[in-house]
This record gives sequence, C-alpha cells and structure tokens, in this order.
Amino acid sequence: METDPLERRFGIVAVEKGLVSPEQIREALEIQVTENIEKKKHRFIGTILVDQGYMKHSQISEVLKAMKMRS
Repeated sequence: METDPLERRFGIVAVEKGLVSPEQIREALEIQVTENIEKKKHRFIGTILVDQGYMKHSQISEVLKAMKMRS
C-alpha cells in the first residue's frame, strides 16, 4: 500500500521518537485508507492517532517540528 511521503515520514518520525508503535501507525493508515475509500472526510495520520488516543496534540506538534528541521 503506497502512502503520501509526508504521512510516511510523519509515522517514521513518530516511531523514532518513541511516541507510537509501528502497529499504531499501521492501524492509523488502515483507518485513513478505509475512510478515503468510503469517501469520508480525509484525516491526517496525526489526527487519527489523537482520535485513537495514541498521541496528544502536543506530540503531533513535536513530530511536525522535527520533520521541519529535517527538511
């Protein structure tokens, strides 16, 4: 399953930082794909992880900041 590079990178950074597990990223990606197929509103991986209770909003900001520093 091919994903957008930004999402893939978000997941990798979140796992590297120890904020989530690879299984949680996989679950979030499966939810995202299912929702997209069902024509529901597109949600970012971070939003799904927060909604699932795996991450906090502050951790999303931490990952995004780390991604920006890598660019």
